[in-house]
Amino acid sequence: MGVRAGEIAVPEPGLTEEEIVGRARGLIPAIREQQDEAERLGHHTAELDKKFVAAGFYRMLQPRRFGGYEFGLPTFWRVMLAVSEGDPGTGWGLTLGAHHALVVGAFFPEEGQRDIFGPSGDFRCPHRPPPMGTAEPAGKRGGEAGGGYVVSGTWDYCSGIGHATHFMGNAMVAGSDQAIAVVLPRDEVTVLDDWGNGAVLGMSSSGSNSVRVDGVYVPARRTAPGDWTHRTAPAPGAELHGNWMYCGRIYGVYHAGLVIPLIGAARAALQEYEQIILTRQTYFPPQVPRYTHPDYQRVWGRAIALTDAAEAIVLRAGERYMELAARWAGGGEPFGREDDIRLFTMLQQAGQMAVRAVEEIFAAAGSSAARRGTRLQRYYRDVSMYHGHIAAQHMSTAGELARVHFGLPDSLF
Repeated sequence: MGVRAGEIAVPEPGLTEEEIVGRARGLIPAIREQQDEAERLGHHTAELDKKFVAAGFYRMLQPRRFGGYEFGLPTFWRVMLAVSEGDPGTGWGLTLGAHHALVVGAFFPEEGQRDIFGPSGDFRCPHRPPPMGTAEPAGKRGGEAGGGYVVSGTWDYCSGIGHATHFMGNAMVAGSDQAIAVVLPRDEVTVLDDWGNGAVLGMSSSGSNSVRVDGVYVPARRTAPGDWTHRTAPAPGAELHGNWMYCGRIYGVYHAGLVIPLIGAARAALQEYEQIILTRQTYFPPQVPRYTHPDYQRVWGRAIALTDAAEAIVLRAGERYMELAARWAGGGEPFGREDDIRLFTMLQQAGQMAVRAVEEIFAAAGSSAARRGTRLQRYYRDVSMYHGHIAAQHMSTAGELARVHFGLPDSLF
């Protein structure tokens, strides 16, 4: 069950937020260098993941009593933006493998957190929210009075599983309409070989393989109620950790994990485009350097404006989350579901902006950018994956926001 006394010590007690952001920016060249290999593997390389672990990237949102830094969302997102600038797919996999420490800290019981994070605090875990599994109540088992569940199922798109220590998926409790979230150690699940090496159009390095679980017992302490978006009370982790970052509002937080890699792709695409217009001539006479021609200037200027605006929205959304949580902690107006959906819709607009920036750069860069192996082609493929993602359907979320605001029947996303 893990130690209690001092719980788990953080590896670097004096590590600052600026230092960890600086580490991320310093790793951009190494992240970019492994892009091709990561696409082939389906996830970033083991060598790079060791650097992420050593830098503390997985511990930023983890509760301090269980070996984390509790740095807060704005700092976490700044680090993920830098990683995503190195490689969007790597950023996607890292973000979605790291930010679930926040929800474990918020929703799981104390003994469950001690089990999940302990004994070293090494925790890397994707979460697949759709209830694609079943959980059969097991009654008393292993001396645990609270019982547990025998879980089976297959979950697709488990982003971050490539270097995970755990897997979290939602499952329906047999004979009921209740969904629960279950956490299993990585060695108790089977990762299917269905990602990377051209299996999908883009985000090939995100480690988004499917995961299968075959009749594995999960003790009750490693489970939590599955509906995290309709709660009216704070999650228990806010009081447990004395930090209202763990209040349990995760609608916007989850979507930021998808938008940040798009902004990283836009930043990286801008760098590629700048090199093109600095080093190539226009096609038709009078031939001049492309950066001196208004057509190329306009594309660069618009793309950087879209990218800057998208990043500003993300960072403001992180600040807003922390403000709303602090307001709730101080006995003020609750951090409500409408607030959370508004964060979600803000972030969706940021995603649209970042995608547009990459698409416009790709169109203006010339046909050579479409060749297999070019970085611009990779970034274009990566952002294209966002369009079809269920969480990117901004008009659906806009309607949901209106229904909540006007007190109309709501539906689970």
